[in-house]
Amino acid sequence: MNKSIINTDRAPAAIGTYSQAVKAGSTVYLSGQIPLVPETMELITESFEAQAEQVFKNLSAVAEAAGGSLADCVKLTILLSDMEFFPQVNEVMARFFNQPYPARAAFAVKQIPKGADIEVDAVMVINE
Repeated sequence: MNKSIINTDRAPAAIGTYSQAVKAGSTVYLSGQIPLVPETMELITESFEAQAEQVFKNLSAVAEAAGGSLADCVKLTILLSDMEFFPQVNEVMARFFNQPYPARAAFAVKQIPKGADIEVDAVMVINE
Protein backbone atom coordinates (compact mmCIF):
# COMPACT_ATOMS: atom_id res chain seq x y z
CA MET A 1 0.00 0.00 0.00
CA ASN A 2 1.12 3.51 -0.81
CA LYS A 3 1.34 5.70 2.31
CA SER A 4 2.27 9.37 2.30
CA ILE A 5 2.44 12.07 4.94
CA ILE A 6 0.49 15.28 4.39
CA ASN A 7 1.85 18.54 5.76
CA THR A 8 0.90 22.17 5.20
CA ASP A 9 1.88 25.45 6.80
CA ARG A 10 -1.74 26.60 6.31
CA ALA A 11 -2.70 24.51 9.37
CA PRO A 12 -1.06 24.35 12.79
CA ALA A 13 2.14 22.37 13.01
CA ALA A 14 1.89 19.10 14.90
CA ILE A 15 2.45 19.63 18.63
CA GLY A 16 3.30 16.01 19.31
CA THR A 17 4.37 12.77 17.74
CA TYR A 18 1.88 12.74 14.86
CA SER A 19 1.40 13.97 11.30
CA GLN A 20 -1.25 16.45 10.17
CA ALA A 21 -2.61 13.71 7.92
CA VAL A 22 -1.66 10.36 6.44
CA LYS A 23 -2.83 9.27 3.00
CA ALA A 24 -3.14 5.50 2.47
CA GLY A 25 -4.42 4.70 -1.01
CA SER A 26 -7.41 6.97 -1.61
CA THR A 27 -8.17 7.35 2.11
CA VAL A 28 -6.80 10.28 4.09
CA TYR A 29 -6.77 10.27 7.89
CA LEU A 30 -6.72 13.85 9.20
CA SER A 31 -5.39 14.26 12.73
CA GLY A 32 -7.45 16.14 15.27
CA GLN A 33 -7.38 19.90 14.94
CA ILE A 34 -7.83 22.34 17.78
CA PRO A 35 -8.42 26.09 17.36
CA LEU A 36 -4.81 27.13 16.87
CA VAL A 37 -4.02 29.92 14.43
CA PRO A 38 -1.39 28.43 12.08
CA GLU A 39 0.74 31.56 11.80
CA THR A 40 1.05 32.16 15.54
CA MET A 41 0.20 28.77 17.08
CA GLU A 42 -1.96 30.75 19.53
CA LEU A 43 -5.26 29.30 20.74
CA ILE A 44 -8.44 31.18 19.86
CA THR A 45 -10.36 31.75 23.09
CA GLU A 46 -12.85 34.55 22.34
CA SER A 47 -15.89 32.28 21.87
CA PHE A 48 -16.82 28.68 21.19
CA GLU A 49 -18.07 29.68 17.72
CA ALA A 50 -14.71 31.26 16.87
CA GLN A 51 -12.93 28.12 18.11
CA ALA A 52 -15.14 25.85 16.00
CA GLU A 53 -14.66 28.01 12.89
CA GLN A 54 -10.87 27.88 13.30
CA VAL A 55 -10.95 24.09 13.72
CA PHE A 56 -12.86 23.63 10.46
CA LYS A 57 -10.57 26.11 8.67
CA ASN A 58 -7.59 24.07 9.87
CA LEU A 59 -9.18 20.79 8.74
CA SER A 60 -9.99 22.36 5.38
CA ALA A 61 -6.37 23.42 4.88
CA VAL A 62 -5.12 19.90 5.61
CA ALA A 63 -7.78 18.38 3.34
CA GLU A 64 -6.70 20.70 0.51
CA ALA A 65 -3.04 19.84 1.05
CA ALA A 66 -4.02 16.18 0.58
CA GLY A 67 -5.74 16.96 -2.71
CA GLY A 68 -9.32 17.06 -1.46
CA SER A 69 -11.75 19.24 0.42
CA LEU A 70 -14.12 18.98 3.36
CA ALA A 71 -16.72 17.74 0.86
CA ASP A 72 -14.64 14.55 0.58
CA CYS A 73 -14.89 13.80 4.32
CA VAL A 74 -16.80 10.63 5.09
CA LYS A 75 -16.39 10.59 8.90
CA LEU A 76 -15.79 13.17 11.62
CA THR A 77 -15.13 12.74 15.31
CA ILE A 78 -15.87 15.80 17.41
CA LEU A 79 -14.55 16.16 20.94
CA LEU A 80 -16.16 18.83 23.10
CA SER A 81 -15.29 20.13 26.54
CA ASP A 82 -19.03 20.26 27.28
CA MET A 83 -22.07 18.91 25.40
CA GLU A 84 -23.68 22.33 25.84
CA PHE A 85 -21.68 23.29 22.72
CA PHE A 86 -23.38 20.62 20.58
CA PRO A 87 -26.01 22.96 19.01
CA GLN A 88 -23.28 25.47 18.10
CA VAL A 89 -21.23 22.72 16.43
CA ASN A 90 -24.18 22.02 14.15
CA GLU A 91 -24.51 25.72 13.28
CA VAL A 92 -20.82 26.09 12.43
CA MET A 93 -20.69 22.79 10.53
CA ALA A 94 -23.53 23.99 8.30
CA ARG A 95 -21.19 26.76 7.07
CA PHE A 96 -18.48 24.28 6.06
CA PHE A 97 -20.41 21.20 4.88
CA ASN A 98 -23.29 20.59 2.48
CA GLN A 99 -25.66 17.64 2.39
CA PRO A 100 -25.12 14.78 2.33
CA TYR A 101 -23.13 15.30 5.52
CA PRO A 102 -20.35 12.96 6.63
CA ALA A 103 -20.96 10.38 9.32
CA ARG A 104 -20.13 11.81 12.73
CA ALA A 105 -19.64 11.07 16.38
CA ALA A 106 -19.53 13.71 19.11
CA PHE A 107 -18.31 13.24 22.67
CA ALA A 108 -17.78 15.35 25.73
CA VAL A 109 -14.33 14.68 27.13
CA LYS A 110 -12.57 15.69 30.30
CA GLN A 111 -9.81 17.71 28.64
CA ILE A 112 -8.69 18.78 25.17
CA PRO A 113 -5.08 19.81 24.43
CA LYS A 114 -4.17 23.39 25.39
CA GLY A 115 -7.52 23.82 27.15
CA ALA A 116 -9.49 24.10 23.90
CA ASP A 117 -13.24 23.51 23.89
CA ILE A 118 -13.26 21.53 20.62
CA GLU A 119 -11.13 19.12 18.63
CA VAL A 120 -12.18 17.47 15.36
CA ASP A 121 -10.54 14.75 13.31
CA ALA A 122 -11.71 13.37 9.97
CA VAL A 123 -11.46 10.57 7.47
CA MET A 124 -11.57 11.62 3.82
CA VAL A 125 -11.74 9.60 0.60
CA ILE A 126 -10.39 11.23 -2.54
CA ASN A 127 -9.95 10.23 -6.16
CA GLU A 128 -6.41 9.19 -6.95
